[in-house]
Amino acid sequence: MRTKHGVTRRAGAAILSRPTQAGPGRTRTQWNRGAAGLAICLAVALAGCSAPVGAETPLDETAGAGTQTETQLSKETTVEQAIFAAGCFWGVEAAFRQVEGVTETEVGYSGGHTENPTYKQVCTGTTGHAEVVRVFFEPAKVSYEQLLEVFWNCHDPTQLNRQGPDVGTQYRSAIFYLNDEQARAAEESKRALAQSGRYPRKIVTQIAPAGPFYRAEEYHQQYLEKRGRASCRVP
Repeated sequence: MRTKHGVTRRAGAAILSRPTQAGPGRTRTQWNRGAAGLAICLAVALAGCSAPVGAETPLDETAGAGTQTETQLSKETTVEQAIFAAGCFWGVEAAFRQVEGVTETEVGYSGGHTENPTYKQVCTGTTGHAEVVRVFFEPAKVSYEQLLEVFWNCHDPTQLNRQGPDVGTQYRSAIFYLNDEQARAAEESKRALAQSGRYPRKIVTQIAPAGPFYRAEEYHQQYLEKRGRASCRVP
């Protein structure tokens, strides 16, 4: 399927069974490179979005806020999208950017009812939106199910409407699926995690169809990477 920007998107590429190999066309060593991103994500989750990260916020805090966007990729690249909410989106984005096969990411707001929200509006908890990361990935290099593993490892899915010190519905744990295959994969992955006994408490992650995605203000994009706290790829 070709989008309006000429990006070929392959439908139904999500793998529905839990992977036992490193992934299509990848060695286990390559897959393990993403572990560094998970550590970054967890560290930021403990600190919270409100903690200083070593650089001033630009004066124009509304630049790029609340716009529905389509990231333009190579016309010949076969890509799919995934949308995840796992608390403060700074560290979550950094984690996914460590994964080989992820071609682009952007942070924003989704799952709510207010059109074109700003960060300040979302922080009030009245817009219904969650802080999310939209992930563009090549299914030939990384499967949707492998992205789900990054998602589960990147936060505590048993915390309701919070992650660490960040409290509010905007910090909820959620998977916003874009097709039936992603919905089935997400439900199966959540069920398998619950049955694994890894968490003593109930997993509260919301699984819901994706609605409009609103790109966050520009200073939020690759926030940690811009401040030397993360890199786009692990060498």
